[in-house]
Amino acid sequence: MFKGATQLNLDGKGRIAIPVRYRDFLLGYGAGALILTADADGCLLLYPQPAWQPICDKLLALSALNPQIRALQRLFIGHAEMVQMDATGRILISPALRSYATLDKSVMLVGLGNKFELWDAEKWQTQQVLGLQLMAAGMPLSLEGLAL
Repeated sequence: MFKGATQLNLDGKGRIAIPVRYRDFLLGYGAGALILTADADGCLLLYPQPAWQPICDKLLALSALNPQIRALQRLFIGHAEMVQMDATGRILISPALRSYATLDKSVMLVGLGNKFELWDAEKWQTQQVLGLQLMAAGMPLSLEGLAL
């Protein structure tokens, strides 16, 4: 579904324009309704609403008596907001979510299959360096035999 990294500008009202190559799909799959939520890495996650619903249902079905599960529910569900693409393909990112992810003017929209990550551009660069360092330290056994 979604792949690639695109640099975007956040406008003065806190909106970004979803790249044209994704708009028709998002309009057809969920009528342009999207869910924005926080991620533990300090970015935002952007899901088409139909892709988000099973994740939300699974999180809500877990026992809130466990403090780790409760923290996970607070992070993902507690920050979740429904946004709607407007006629020009823009979405509004609330001040609370912009603050959480420290989004300023320049942001990166990164496609990861069924969702996007939305990063502050500088934090994205730092994340890239950290990712390369992790890979240099050794790959998980589950990736053994993966040929690219």
